[in-house]
Amino acid sequence: MERTHTESLVSRLVTIRDRVEEGMDRREFVRTLLTGGYALGIAQFLGVDDFLAADDGDVPIVTALVRPDPTDPWSLEERIKHVPAAWYAAVEKAFELNELLAQTAFTGYLGSAVVPGSYDSKTASVSVGVSGGLGSFRETVDDLFDGVSLDVETIVDIGDIDDIQDGHERFKPRLVDSLSSGDVPSGVACETPGSIATLGPVLYDPNSKQELFVTAEHAFNGGASPNEDTLSLPVEGGDSVQLGSVEHAHPVEDVATVAPENRFRPSTAIETPTPTRVRGQLTRLGLADLIARDESLEKVGAVTGHTIGKIQGVDAVTCFTDEHCRRGQLRWGGEMDLTDGDSGSVSYYPDPEGEDGDVLIAGFNNARTWWPGQSYVWGVGAYKLTEAYGYYF
Repeated sequence: MERTHTESLVSRLVTIRDRVEEGMDRREFVRTLLTGGYALGIAQFLGVDDFLAADDGDVPIVTALVRPDPTDPWSLEERIKHVPAAWYAAVEKAFELNELLAQTAFTGYLGSAVVPGSYDSKTASVSVGVSGGLGSFRETVDDLFDGVSLDVETIVDIGDIDDIQDGHERFKPRLVDSLSSGDVPSGVACETPGSIATLGPVLYDPNSKQELFVTAEHAFNGGASPNEDTLSLPVEGGDSVQLGSVEHAHPVEDVATVAPENRFRPSTAIETPTPTRVRGQLTRLGLADLIARDESLEKVGAVTGHTIGKIQGVDAVTCFTDEHCRRGQLRWGGEMDLTDGDSGSVSYYPDPEGEDGDVLIAGFNNARTWWPGQSYVWGVGAYKLTEAYGYYF
C-alpha cells in the first residue's frame, strides 16, 4: 500500500536522537549508532556528535553568536553551554515534530511552537493552534509524541489581517532627540511613505559587507519596493531626514532593509535610559535555554517604550494570515507589549558575559495577537534571518 504524505513525513522523524538516554556512556552510544545502521559520519547531520564530545549526560550547545571585538562587526564567535542530554533530546525531537506539523499543514492548522521544559524536567512540548479538531492526524502522530507533550488549543474569531497594520495618526511616537553624531539609535520612530514603525538596530549583511537600517516590511503600505521606497527619521523639534532607500524586502519574514545614504548610519545602540549596545544574537537553542531557565526578554518600541515579558514559544510557525505561513517565529510577552508603531523593534536579553549594557538580540517584533484566548508578541527570530539570508545583528 502506498504511504500517505503524512506517513512519509513521520518516517523521517525516526532518528538516532530518539535513542539518546540519560546516563548512556559513549561506548554504548556508539554501539547503538552502529547497530541502528548509521555511519559515524552521519552523526554531525543528526546533531549527535555533540553527545560524543561532552561529559556523560551533558551535551554542548551554541547559545549565541557574539562579537569578541565590538568595534569589528564582521567577527563572530560561538557561545557554548553544556546542558542535560535528555533535555536536549526532548527539545530537538520537539523541533522535528513541530516541523512535521508545519509541513503537513492539515486542515484547521493555524500555527504551532516549541516550548522547552526546565532542565530538571528534561521535557519539551509543542503548542498547536487549530480552528478545528486534529482528527485523524492526531491518531497518526500521537505515538511519535513520546516524551514530548502535544498541547492543542482551538482558536476562534481571528479577525482581519489588517489589524497588524500600523496607523500613525493614533499615537504620539518617541522621536530621536538629535543626530549630531550621525549614528542613529534603534527603538525610535521611523517613517515610511505611508506609516510609522520602529527602527531596529544595525543589521549586518556579510555577503555585501553592508551595515543596514531595518524595520518592519508591512509598514510600507502595499509592501516595500527596493530602490523605490525610502525610509525617513522624524527628529524631535526638527524636520525629518532621509535615511536611505529600501535595499531588500522580505515580506514573509516581514523585514525591510535600507541602505544608508548621506551621513546617517545605523547603530548598535538602543534608545534606553541607560546605555545599551547590541553585542550579538541568540540562537534557536539559546532561546530554548532561556525558556528552560524561565528568563524574560526586553524590548524598546517607539510607542510603548521599554517592556519586559516571558518567552512563550520558539521556532514557532504562524499561519494566521491567508497569504503564507511564517517560520522561525518567536513568541514572547503579552499583547500589551506591542502596539501600532512598535513593529520593527527587537526583543533582546542582557549578555551574561558582556560588559554592562551589552545585549543579545532574540528576535524582530512584527505583530501582537488580536484574537481571544492568547496574548503574546510574535515576530521572526534573529537566528532565522541568519539562516535564510545570512543577516545578523
